[in-house]
Amino acid sequence: MAAAGGVVHISEIEKYKGDIDVLILCGGSATDLPEQGPELAALFNTVDSFDTHAKIPEYFEKVNEAATKAGTVSVISTGWDPGLFSLNRLLAEAVLPEGKEYTFWGKGVSQGHSDAIRRVAGVKDGKQYTIPVEAAVERVRKGENPELTTREKHLRECYVVAEAGADLAKIEHEIKTMPNYFSDYDTTVHFISEEELKANHSTMPHGGMVLRSGRTGKDSTQLIEFGLKLDSNPEFTASVLVAYARAVYKLSQAGESGAKTVFDIPFGLLSPKSPEQLRKELL
Repeated sequence: MAAAGGVVHISEIEKYKGDIDVLILCGGSATDLPEQGPELAALFNTVDSFDTHAKIPEYFEKVNEAATKAGTVSVISTGWDPGLFSLNRLLAEAVLPEGKEYTFWGKGVSQGHSDAIRRVAGVKDGKQYTIPVEAAVERVRKGENPELTTREKHLRECYVVAEAGADLAKIEHEIKTMPNYFSDYDTTVHFISEEELKANHSTMPHGGMVLRSGRTGKDSTQLIEFGLKLDSNPEFTASVLVAYARAVYKLSQAGESGAKTVFDIPFGLLSPKSPEQLRKELL
């Protein structure tokens, strides 16, 4: 936190109770948010981007208990996936109940997979890009409703800076066979210089798409597609959190409390415009 005198340590945050409308939590999902989310929801209205999909129900219950008891509002797991992609999966399923949903990520930098590369012995630095398999995307767009394996949906491309004298073949083998990260994918490893990594791979682009292909009537094929192409994943995610912070403030002012997800928030609350403006300008 920034203050007149500089940065404020999180241990002092209780001093700001009553002075902050909404806290936007920027911690990581692995170790930060599981503790910070419930603790801070007991003091403030909050928004976070908790993105460990399998643990969202458990996390929701903990935050909801704290926020309900404190009378605060907390929106969890927003951003773009979970977040905007979740909304589009729900919308597409509701409109096309007879269909199949596909989510493709990339092309973009995966921070978790990049961290995994850097943990390999002999690796000084590295970035990993997740890339959708274009042939798979086109099959979905054609309405084929294919059954796609993990390997058939995405490629993984790694750019690695090795330590001097490191065994490059061993590094490549360890990356390609790493369970839970690369072993289920077609993975390419490029060894480059530190200068090249900084020059060509220092940004954080990402993106992806949610598609649902379905049928209506006797033989009509319908496709719903929502996509993102982002120069900066962190900046875009922050923009989504700010929009949901507006909604949290409005809900709090209306006397609501407890944890919410993107499924619980009317879109109109995200906008700084009045309902009258929205009906006139966007409807």
